[in-house]
Amino acid sequence: MTSDSRTNSLPARMEAEFSELLGELSACGHQANELMVRTRLPGWCRRSLFFFLGYIAKSQGRVTEKDVGFAEALMKALKLSQRQRRKAIGHFRKGKAAEHIPAMKALGLRLTRRIWPSPALRVAICLCHAAQLQGRPEKPRRYRCEDAIDQMGLPIRVSDDILESYACKVWITEPEAQPRPSTFEQACQLLGVTRRDSRDIIKRAYRKKVSECHPDKLAQQDLSPAELARAKDRLQRYQQAWELISKRLSV
Repeated sequence: MTSDSRTNSLPARMEAEFSELLGELSACGHQANELMVRTRLPGWCRRSLFFFLGYIAKSQGRVTEKDVGFAEALMKALKLSQRQRRKAIGHFRKGKAAEHIPAMKALGLRLTRRIWPSPALRVAICLCHAAQLQGRPEKPRRYRCEDAIDQMGLPIRVSDDILESYACKVWITEPEAQPRPSTFEQACQLLGVTRRDSRDIIKRAYRKKVSECHPDKLAQQDLSPAELARAKDRLQRYQQAWELISKRLSV
């Protein structure tokens, strides 16, 4: 693992571009292929991108339809010609067949990440999207995704932050079914925010969530007892999350 991968903070330029890309990803509804339509990707990155997609797809022994579908969606987003598509498919197949990442793979991304971090960060977002196609990624998929991100010379915390964004915006659809939050990260996920967000942003998100299931508002709706019970449980989870976050941020 590279020395950069063991650090907790990102270089200033990388941090600025990363924050901007995460904002774009959220605006795209966490659809990485749509992000590629908006921000584009240099052609020289495709070889590494599709190799890594194949490498992640085969992490648990079988490539799924979602893996193939996402690769095809990226080809469409990148507006690849038939010749370019054939090459991309070839790189994807090489990634599927690989047990380990070759030492020189993604050398261009690794060499340019400091002066021009955007291409490597955009590839990292695509890889994290691929890792979570089935929802919260299991260890084999996540580990291969982290291996690829490390190979590009990016800190592993990049994948943590990207997947955290998916966790709070995509994965949790029924807060009332979640266990009581016991960590800061779990609390943030319940409120749909990340640890990168300020206290004011988190507080606004909490108030919005609470307003959606507050008894005073629900009393005006014709809800069944079961629906009211779910709303009550959801409200309790939000309140527990905010209490945990408030204690953490006040330290």
